[in-house]
Amino acid sequence: MDSKKLKVSILVEFKESPYGGGNQFLKALKKNFVKKGIYEEIPRNADVILINSYPFKEEYRFKQVFHFHRQNKLIIHRIDGPLHIYRGNKKDFRIDKIIYYFNRKFADGTIFQSNWSKLKNYELGYKSNNYETVILNASDLDIFNKHGKVNFNKNRKINLIASSISLNWRKGFKIYQYLDKNLDFSKYNMTFVGNSPISFTNIKSIRPLKSKDVVNLLKKHDIFITASQDDPCSNSLIEALQCGLPAIVLDSGGHPEIIGNAGVKFKNRKEIIEAIEEIVLYYEKYQRNINLPTIDDVATLYYNFIKKVYEHRKNNINSSKKNSYFYFLRIKFLIFLWKMKRFSFRYFFSNSLLLPIIYRIKYVLRVVINFLSLNKLHEWYIIENFYCWFRTLISKIN
Repeated sequence: MDSKKLKVSILVEFKESPYGGGNQFLKALKKNFVKKGIYEEIPRNADVILINSYPFKEEYRFKQVFHFHRQNKLIIHRIDGPLHIYRGNKKDFRIDKIIYYFNRKFADGTIFQSNWSKLKNYELGYKSNNYETVILNASDLDIFNKHGKVNFNKNRKINLIASSISLNWRKGFKIYQYLDKNLDFSKYNMTFVGNSPISFTNIKSIRPLKSKDVVNLLKKHDIFITASQDDPCSNSLIEALQCGLPAIVLDSGGHPEIIGNAGVKFKNRKEIIEAIEEIVLYYEKYQRNINLPTIDDVATLYYNFIKKVYEHRKNNINSSKKNSYFYFLRIKFLIFLWKMKRFSFRYFFSNSLLLPIIYRIKYVLRVVINFLSLNKLHEWYIIENFYCWFRTLISKIN
């Protein structure tokens, strides 16, 4: 292994359609890994498995990681969030707990997307891993770059732009609604691209676009605005900056780490119009201050961290984490309980005479999980059969 590069496989199903920042970043990272000759399409042939946070709609990835861990492959876990804070839904704290448990039991190394995200996760119960680092995201420079961007001119209308794939109000829609009503549209044009839970009167709204179309749109604008709350590392912000747009950001989450001196922060809606005027007044200064790591820089940081963890584990056999089938089963139970809670357990069975019985079974499951956890029983295969039986019962009742 010393004479060749480590091969990395990213355990995710990539989406070509507009699908959010994580998908966009991982696609760019994969592209750069391929360019460097360190990517492996087939996970079982890789030396290193990179898994992203919580694999929504792909929970089978946890089982894959369990088997890859048994094969002594290096597991690197990329963490964002905390998800329940980012989403604004306390029920989703269960997801964060699943992420923390998985990380503690299976991950050899952890990559956080921002210092803000790292500190927040620690506050909420994340336990330190042996190897951790913070690496900001980056965008694909073959797509997101300054080539062809319109020149700024104070003697015309200033073009502002914001975006969001998610309909979540925490993506900044109260601020955008305020701008729609209070911005001086004789001086400014504003465009929103993506999905919105509200209809704008003065802001031009455009449906979600593919990356190349987003770039063309960004380059026709002057200033990017994001008011998303508790966003750990906004890819849309990074993409706009890479296209040469200074930014106005809510002073929240990882935004301040990303913009540095290339924009203005605001704390509430009363400050945002002043922030816009500030950038217009000193536009060239803020634009010159755009200074982000390239995707090549980020990919190198990822690989160097991976190599460091790999070499240390190879030289310190006892540093490898113990693998237990129970750990995997407990993750399955935790996911099951989260989904029962998240998707309105009471809603499915409120008209059923079996409701008291179902709740008792749910209680028994909790007791069993806690008992196994406390007593550290490692190979309890019968529990999986019990879980499958209970899941079948639920599906029949539905």
